[in-house]
Amino acid sequence: MGAGYFIIAILGCADGSGACTPVATEPTHYATKAECVANVDAALARSTDLDFPELMAECREVSAPLGASATTPKREAPRVILASARRG
Repeated sequence: MGAGYFIIAILGCADGSGACTPVATEPTHYATKAECVANVDAALARSTDLDFPELMAECREVSAPLGASATTPKREAPRVILASARRG
C-alpha cells in the first residue's frame, strides 16, 4: 500500500445526527489528519447549497495502492463529528 491521505466528507442529516448520509466529498487531499481537521469549517461553509436541515463534515482516511490513484477508503473508522452546521 502507498501513503495515505485524508479527505473531507460532507454528510446531510435529515433529523439530528442520527440519520446522516454522505452527500459530497471535497476534492482536496490532505497529508495529515490535522490539516484536514483545520479545513472542516471552510468545507461546511462551501456546502450551504446542499438541501438538508443539518450538514456535518468529517475527515476520512484514504489509502492508495502503490502505482495507483485509488480513492476508496481502506476501512471505515469510527465516526467522529468534527463540525456541523444547522439551518434555521
